[in-house]
Amino acid sequence: MIYAGKAITVKEIEGGIAELTFDLQGESVNKFNKVTIQELDDATQALVKAEGIKGLVIRSAKDVFIVGADITEFHDAFGQSEEELIEMNMAVHQIFNRVEDLPYPTVTAINGIALGGGFEICLTTDYRVGSTAARVGLPEVKLGIIPGWGGTVRLPRIIGNDNAIEWICATKEKKAEAALKEGALDAVVAPEKLDAAAIDLIKEASAGKLNWQAKRQEKLEPLKLNMIESMMSFETAKGFVAGQAGPHYPAPIEAIKSMQKGASEGREKAQKAEAKSFARMARTPVANSLVGLFLNDQLLKKKSGAYEKDAQPVNKAAVLGAGIMGGGIAYQSAYKGTPIMMKDINEPALQLGLDEAKKLLAKRVERKRMTPAQMADALNAIRPTLSYGDFGDVDLVVEAVVENPKVKGAVLAELEGQVSEDTILTSNTSTISITSLAENLKRPENFCGMHFFNPVHKMPLVEVIRGEKTSEKAIAATVAYAKKMGKTPVVVNDCPGFLVNRILFPYFGGFMSLIEHGADFQRVDKVMEKFGWPMGPAYLLDVVGMDTAEHANNVMAAGFPDRMAREGTTALNVMYKAERLGQKNKLGFYAYEEDRKGRAKKVVDETAYELLKPLVQDNRELTDEAIIERMMIPLCIETVRCLEDGIVETASEADMGLIFGIGFPPFRGGALRYIDSIGLEAFCAMADKYAEELGPLYQPTEKMRAMAAEGKTYF
Repeated sequence: MIYAGKAITVKEIEGGIAELTFDLQGESVNKFNKVTIQELDDATQALVKAEGIKGLVIRSAKDVFIVGADITEFHDAFGQSEEELIEMNMAVHQIFNRVEDLPYPTVTAINGIALGGGFEICLTTDYRVGSTAARVGLPEVKLGIIPGWGGTVRLPRIIGNDNAIEWICATKEKKAEAALKEGALDAVVAPEKLDAAAIDLIKEASAGKLNWQAKRQEKLEPLKLNMIESMMSFETAKGFVAGQAGPHYPAPIEAIKSMQKGASEGREKAQKAEAKSFARMARTPVANSLVGLFLNDQLLKKKSGAYEKDAQPVNKAAVLGAGIMGGGIAYQSAYKGTPIMMKDINEPALQLGLDEAKKLLAKRVERKRMTPAQMADALNAIRPTLSYGDFGDVDLVVEAVVENPKVKGAVLAELEGQVSEDTILTSNTSTISITSLAENLKRPENFCGMHFFNPVHKMPLVEVIRGEKTSEKAIAATVAYAKKMGKTPVVVNDCPGFLVNRILFPYFGGFMSLIEHGADFQRVDKVMEKFGWPMGPAYLLDVVGMDTAEHANNVMAAGFPDRMAREGTTALNVMYKAERLGQKNKLGFYAYEEDRKGRAKKVVDETAYELLKPLVQDNRELTDEAIIERMMIPLCIETVRCLEDGIVETASEADMGLIFGIGFPPFRGGALRYIDSIGLEAFCAMADKYAEELGPLYQPTEKMRAMAAEGKTYF
C-alpha cells in the first residue's frame, strides 16, 4: 500500500501500475471536501516518492466518480478575502499539477458522474476512459462561480476553445459518447471493461505505442490560436453568452474572460488568472444566493425523500374537473407514468381537458423529446369519464373544480362516497381553507391540499397543504405523487392563501398604492423586471387573470383584515369591474394580440390609463429605488410572518416556494436571503420610512426588530 486514508487509497496493482481510488467513507458519493483534498495532497506526495511506478490509474469505488466539490463548505469558504480565496485555489492547483507532472503516463477511469472539481481532476491525466454510464461536465456557473481548479485552463486545450466555452457556459452534463466525440474522453467502454481498458492504455503508453508526452505538453502550453482567431472566438462568444445569461448572472462572461486571459499563457500563469476570476465571482451576492438555492433544494429533496419512504404508492390517480387545469394535471401525471382518470359533468369540458393534454404531448413530439408511440401511450393513460364508475380502486384524487367553497365542498363530499376508505383526496385550491373544506368529509384525515401552479407543465412547485385533521399518511402520499409527477413539493400549514398567494398579495398591495401615488404601471413593470422578476406586477395580474386575483384578494382581505383589507377602490377592482380580465379576454392593464407563433403579445392600451386616472391621489416623483422598496417590503415582511406563524417550517422552504411558485429572482436567493443581504437592521429602517403612511403591510414584526437588535440572520 502506497497510501491509505479515509477518502483515498493508493496501491500498486500489477507490473508497476499504481491505482488511486476515491472512496469517501461514511458518504454515498465521492466529493471534494476538505478531507479529500488534504488526502489527495498526501497521496500525490506519496506517489512522487514511490519507486518503480510506471503508470497511474485514477478510479472510484462508488457508483459515481466524484460529484464535485462539497457545496456545504462553500458559504464559509466564500466568506474569506479575495487574496485568501486565490491562495486556497492555487494550493489545489499545486496538488492537481502534481498529478499532471508525474513522470509516467496517467489515466482516469470515469465510471459515473464526474462534475465540477470531479471532472477537473480527470483533466489532469493524460487519458480519460469513460464507461457508457459516465456523465461529465463543468456546471459551476449555475452556482454563480467559474471552474476554479483548472477547468478553464485545461478544457480549451483538450477539446478546443469554442467547445470549451459551450461546455462551461451552457453547464450541461455530457454523456460519454458525446464527450468522446468532442475529444474530452479518449475511449468509451462497457462498465465491466472500464478498469481493464484503463490498465491497457497505461501499458500501451508505457510501451511507447502512444505518445502520452505530446498529449501532456499540449495542456502545459498556450492555446494554438493567433491573435485574430483568439479575438474573434472570445469576443463573439461574450456577445452571445451575455445575451443568454442576462445582466444579473456575471459568471458565464467571467469564465470566458478567464479562458481568454489564460489562452496566451502557459499553465501556471493561466491558472493564476483563473484563480483571480474564481475569487472575484465567489465573493458576489449572486454566488451567495445561488449556492444557498442549491442547499435549499437539497433540503427540500431530503424532506420529501423522508415522506416518500413512508408513502402508500399512487399507482392510479384521478382528477375531478377537466378544462385547462384538469387537462394539465392529467397530462403531467400520464406523461410521468401514473395512469389517471379525468372526470367532468359534460363532454365539452372533457374534450377541452383532453385537447390540452394532447397539445402539450404534441409539443414534446415536435421538439423530439418524445416519440409518437410514447405520446400515444401517455394519451391512453388518460381516461376521460362522466361517471364515478371506476373510482373504487383509485389511490389519490385531485379535485380541480371551480374555486368556490360551496361547489368544492359538495363535490368532495360526493366523491368521498365513491372511493375506498384508503383513497387520499386532495383539493387543487389556491386560497380556500383546507380545514373548512374538510368539514364536509367523514374521513378528514385522508384529505389535504395539493395546489398546482398554472401552467401545470411549466411551474415546478406544488404546495401540499396540511389541514387541522390531515394525517401524515395523506401528506406522505401527496408529496410522493407530486415528486413522481416531476414537481417540487413544499409542505405548508393551512391559512388563507397558504404560502405563495399569502405572500404575493401584499406585493400586489404595494403595486396598488404605487398607482394611487401616480406611478405608471408600465414603468413599475420595467423597474421590477430590471430588478429580476420574469414579469412586472401589472403583466403578472394580466396573466393570473383579474377574476382569479379579485377572488384571491377578497379571501386575503377577509383572512388578514388588519393589513390586507383596503378602503376604497383599487386598480384591481377597476379592471375587474370593467371586465378587463387580462390575457383570458385579451384586455387587462395591457391589450393582447397574437404574434406569429400564436402567442399572446402585450401592447399598450390607453383605455387602461383612462380607467386608472380617478384612482390617482397625487403624482409623486418616485425613484426606481423607491418603487423597488415599496414593492418588495410587503412581500418580504409577509414571508417572515409565514415563517413566524409556522405556515412553513424553514426559511429554505419559504424562499424555494417563492422561487418555484412566482419566479422570485433566483440570483437574489428568495425573500429571506434578500433581507439577509440588506441586513435586518437596515431592512427594518427602510420599512419604517413607509410604515406610518402606507400602513401595517410595511411594519416589521416584533421578532424581526429583536433579531435585528441581536444582529441575527435567517440563514
